[in-house]
Amino acid sequence: MTFRATVLTLYPEMFPGHLGHSLAGRAMERGHWSLDTLQIRDFATDRHRSVDDTPAGGGAGMVLKPDVLARAIDHASADDDRPRLLMSPRGRPLTQGKVRALAEGEGVVIVCGRFEGVDQRVIDARGLEEVSIGDYILSGGEPAALTLLDAVVRILPGVMGNDLSGVHESFEDGLLEHPHYTRPQVFEGMEIPAVLTSGNHAAIAKWQREQALRLTEERRPDLIEARRKARDDATK
Repeated sequence: MTFRATVLTLYPEMFPGHLGHSLAGRAMERGHWSLDTLQIRDFATDRHRSVDDTPAGGGAGMVLKPDVLARAIDHASADDDRPRLLMSPRGRPLTQGKVRALAEGEGVVIVCGRFEGVDQRVIDARGLEEVSIGDYILSGGEPAALTLLDAVVRILPGVMGNDLSGVHESFEDGLLEHPHYTRPQVFEGMEIPAVLTSGNHAAIAKWQREQALRLTEERRPDLIEARRKARDDATK
């Protein structure tokens, strides 16, 4: 099954961007996934092809019009049940769990916001799920959409040469990934940890786990707390 991505944007020329290269690009060529873009402006009906208007209640900036965007969404997904996502800084954070859930489906429709935002009525009427890639503001949803698709495409079946590459990574088990090393054995006076060249697979696995826990505790204590909460909830 080909994973189908449709992106609604005012800047279709920004796609496929980096997704046309390397792993994602080769996967597209092999038919593992496809990408279509729709120009939101094509669904405007006035002679100026207007897609935005001033915000009700006043304020700075402009807001994407609900009627124009609704027509674009209906055109993109009239005959399927793919999730409809709106890239938005107020959305739920994108997690590896969400990425895996999307990768297991048939595809996704992504709306790239611009200006001050999108009329709430089209969000509600078309069931758009707001998704954020971080607590910062971008000039538009396009870079966020590219990031989301990058995360999804790389774990589609058959995309990575070694499927284990998608398992032993940061966030897959709620922890950051352990440090990595390769030859030369000594670099600027620093040696590869001896356990990694010992051939003792049990010891290596134990070391990697300990390092993952250490890094997570140092850099992302929120992930440790989330793991504890999940364990507590499971025992209730």
